Amino acid sequence: MKESMRAAVKDWRGTLKIWGLMTFGTVLVALGVYCFKFPNPFSTGGVSGLGVVLGGLFPGFTPGNIITVINILFLVLGFAVLKGGFGVKTVYCSLLFSLLLDVLERVWPLEAPLTDQPLLELFFAVLLPALGSGILFNIGASTGGTDIAALILKKYTAMDTGMALLCCDVLIAAGTFLVFDAATGLFSVLGLVLKSTLIDTVIESLNRKKSFTVITTKPQEVCDFITHTIKRGATVWQGKGAYTDADHWVILTALSRGQAVALRNYVKTVDPHAFFVISNSSEIFGKGFLRA
Repeated sequence: MKESMRAAVKDWRGTLKIWGLMTFGTVLVALGVYCFKFPNPFSTGGVSGLGVVLGGLFPGFTPGNIITVINILFLVLGFAVLKGGFGVKTVYCSLLFSLLLDVLERVWPLEAPLTDQPLLELFFAVLLPALGSGILFNIGASTGGTDIAALILKKYTAMDTGMALLCCDVLIAAGTFLVFDAATGLFSVLGLVLKSTLIDTVIESLNRKKSFTVITTKPQEVCDFITHTIKRGATVWQGKGAYTDADHWVILTALSRGQAVALRNYVKTVDPHAFFVISNSSEIFGKGFLRA
């Protein structure tokens, strides 16, 4: 009974954490888009970029209005074509993103950029949405829009969806040259390049763990520390030194950054002659890490 209650509490906390992260990530995207993309106006692709370009073509509509309409159309199309296969998380984040933009436009109307430094504005126009998108992508969510289009293309065509979406983003960013001016266009293209790099960096940073390999003559002490003190698993096999012909044991484990530091310090004390290799990894699959 107690075990089932603990499992239920753990599941509830995990669910709450996921929804909290989705909300936080969507808020970051909305703030970056509204505060820095809309006023300048920068277009770095995607639905928000399309909203900026169309907002310039049709002054009677705000970019936020256009994004809301596009997101709703994509959701309807997704339900019709994919039978809702894009998931509840995407629906929630897409609707929340549109709602936040609408609320910001009503509560805090911006008639001009926050500063007179376009490079600084571009930095935050890219950084905040990249952080938010990285958080969302890392938990299998997104703010919808072109991500639903990618799923549809993937289902019905043999097209490389990543390349197709990249081409669309480039065209949307290039549209700022025609709708606005050359400076805005150049900033938008630069922002598109930075965005694609930053999102990958954010995802890797969120998932970054340490792959720790120890070659030691004290395997029992090291394994006891790993399993009992830092509560991780390990794999052990016996080896032999190529030069000394002495017996050694090789221990492989995957740890968080803090756990890696603790193990490194412990190994130094218990076996000063141990040899160990610590490497960064953002893709560790298995119990306690990412799900395959």
